[in-house]
Amino acid sequence: MFSFSITAIAFGVVFLAELPDKTALAGLMLGTRYRASYVFAGVAAAFAVHVALAIAAGSVLTLLPHRLVQAVVGILFLLGAAMLLLKKDDGDEEVKPPADQSFWKVSGAGFMLILVAEFGDLTQIMTANLAARYDDPVSVGIGAVLALWAVAGIGILGGRTLMKYVPLRLITKIAAAVMAALAAFSLYEAIAG
Repeated sequence: MFSFSITAIAFGVVFLAELPDKTALAGLMLGTRYRASYVFAGVAAAFAVHVALAIAAGSVLTLLPHRLVQAVVGILFLLGAAMLLLKKDDGDEEVKPPADQSFWKVSGAGFMLILVAEFGDLTQIMTANLAARYDDPVSVGIGAVLALWAVAGIGILGGRTLMKYVPLRLITKIAAAVMAALAAFSLYEAIAG
């Protein structure tokens, strides 16, 4: 069963959490050197794999008692908010682009970059949390993957322009506030439930 509201929540949380991430910058760098569609194909495939893994992990959590899951999810959302607020800039990471500009080489480089860089990342953890919280893997998965693809597209096609108008710190603070609110709600349900 598909829920538009759960998809929208997943999209918003994951989108805001991923915008200040280094992978958007890596996508921007690859996108400035290579055909954007090739880079996006690889990046999009890697994000789909990450969302599938996160949804599977979140679905396993739903097998546990509801109050326990809500408490764990609330704590993880709080940790996610703290990670966003306390995260220091890593600086620009150098990404080795492929020498060959064929579709398979460029998309493969984008895929491997995201697959490695995003494994166990905050957005993957948040996606698992949302899947556990709402027990609707399809809606959460669609929202999360669309958010990650949107950030990748923004990073590849116009990240520099966006960052001129929207300060990264503001995006980070909004994402942290949303996660803190979700944490409070989950912890309330764990206690009151």
